Order: sequence, then C-alpha cells, then structure tokens
Amino acid sequence: MKRDLRGMTLPEVAEALKAMGQPAFRAKQLYTWLHKGAGYEDMTNIPKTLREALAAEYDLYRPTPVRRQESARDGTIKYLWQLADGNCVETVLMRYHYGNTVCISSEVGCRMGCAFCASTIGGLVRRLEPHEMLDEVLFTQLDSGLEISHIVLMGIGEPLDNFDKVMRFLELVNSPEGMNISMRHISLSTCGLVPKIDALAERKLQLTLSVSLHAPNDEIRNRIMPVNQAYDVETLLSACRRYYAATSRRISFEYAMIDGVNDSADNAKELLRRLKGLPAHVNLIPLNRVEESPLVPSTKAAVERFQKILEDGGVSATVRRTLGGDIDASCGQLRRKYTQQKG
Repeated sequence: MKRDLRGMTLPEVAEALKAMGQPAFRAKQLYTWLHKGAGYEDMTNIPKTLREALAAEYDLYRPTPVRRQESARDGTIKYLWQLADGNCVETVLMRYHYGNTVCISSEVGCRMGCAFCASTIGGLVRRLEPHEMLDEVLFTQLDSGLEISHIVLMGIGEPLDNFDKVMRFLELVNSPEGMNISMRHISLSTCGLVPKIDALAERKLQLTLSVSLHAPNDEIRNRIMPVNQAYDVETLLSACRRYYAATSRRISFEYAMIDGVNDSADNAKELLRRLKGLPAHVNLIPLNRVEESPLVPSTKAAVERFQKILEDGGVSATVRRTLGGDIDASCGQLRRKYTQQKG
C-alpha cells in the first residue's frame, strides 16, 4: 500500500521531495496544501508533473461523510466518516463559549469492553492511522465551516491502546505549519492503561489527561470496566500521581453517573478519600443510554448530591453539559446503527 502523504511530518515531506530532485521551498508549499485538505488537483502553485509523480507514489484520500446529524437543540454536529477501506468512525463537533471542540475517534471499534459504552460492542476492528485522525479534525472543520480550537480524543477506541499512532497524530495537529492546535487545547482520555500513562508522562506533553475512572473501588470498577482486572484503582491512581509529578498538569477524572451502581453518598465519600492530595478535577457525566445495556443514568438529585460531597471535601467537580441528545451522541451508537443497516 502507498503511504498517505498527509500522515507525514514537514521534515519527512522535505526529505521525500529532496529525493525527487525538488527545491527546498516546495516542502512548505506542499505541506500547507495538505493541511488545508487539498487534493492534488487543487495545488495550483505546484507543477503538474510533480503532482503526478506524487500521486503515483503517495495516497491522498479524503474521508466521506456517510452520515451527518445536527442537533436542533444545541448545534452539535455528529459525523460518521467512511475511511478508505470502507470502515467508519464517528466525530462530534461541539460548540462552547470558548470555541469549537471536536471529539475524535482513535480506533475502529474498541477492545476495552466497558459495560456502559456502545463503542466496544463488536470489539476492535483496527487502529486508526495518524492521518485518519488528522482528517477527522480537518474535514470536520472544512465541512462545518467552523474553526476548530480544541480537540478531545474521547470518541471510539482507547487512545493509549494506539499509542504510537496517536503520538504521531498529536505531532501533526500541533505543527505550526499545519493546523497548529495547542497541546493545552487537547484532552486525551484513557480507561487506565498504566504502562502507557507512564510512557505518556515521559513525553511531558502539555495536554490534559482525562482518566475514565467511573468507580471509587475495585468491586464496582471490576463489574463495569474489565481493564480494572489488569490495573486496579490504586495502581491507576499511583500512575496518575506519577503523571502529575512529571508534567505538573492537573488530571481530569471522568465519572459516568449510573443509577444504583456508583452514585451513592458513600461512593462519593470513598472517591473523595481516594483523590486526597492529588490535584484533580472530577467531571460527572450523566450516563448516555445504550440500547444493549441495562444500565440507566442517575437521577438529577443523585448527581447534585454527589457533586456537593466532592466540592465540600475540596475536590473540584462539575456536571458535564449533555449535548446532542437528539442525534445519537453517545459514542458508538451512530456507527453501530449504520453497520447494522448495512448488514
């Protein structure tokens, strides 16, 4: 298979063009076009003979939006992008007062098996390439006409299970000659792959690490998150402390509020004890219903009680605003419905 040109860094593009006998200035010209989502036919300041030579050696695929749903309530847009091999992934564009955030997928499917998530039903198909993740951001921006200022890697897949390719994507999207999205405007979510959290800490990137905790103890977390059997709560929190020590970046903990499972006052008090001394923010998430799951969201009163206990104990906690509830916004639902329709 040909290498995709948009997945190459500027130095790699420069080296490829040098090998083709091209002058050095062509590299930045080409790289700029690539990060505008251009096809070979659009690159009018690059000689046709060079474009033909590049097309013969490098792919430049643009994903196809096979589904596009826009919320009538809040303007959230959900895309189902078809990739070159026919697989599909979801991307969500959310509008906030501070800018437009895109939530991207890092894999086709997921092997983590969390009980409350539609993305993992059917398992992992394959991992996304760096250029495919970049395309989610770039073509969402182009299609919507809205400038993307923030990225969250919180869509389909476990980003740290695709570590090397995600790191390459971060390098590409952060490139000053490309989309130039600041690391401080990027959040990466993980269900708790401890060795990869340590590997990420070594890189000292200034992104926000979001840890999908969802339980204050092993008994509950084992039931809803199989990864806990490999890396229990205390092992995970120890890794978080090491991450903070290495990066000085406060960690965000994602906590899906599930009725009768993890939302009691005692659960909140236990979580408070667990997080003591760790600079952290807890993001309480009203559970999105998944048709195949018996789990239901906590009541508004239970969420408010949980938040108050944390805040009274000195831990910052907010309730995530529910967006796109009328457009299958729960991660994995749109892809699953589409694949079922296609058989």
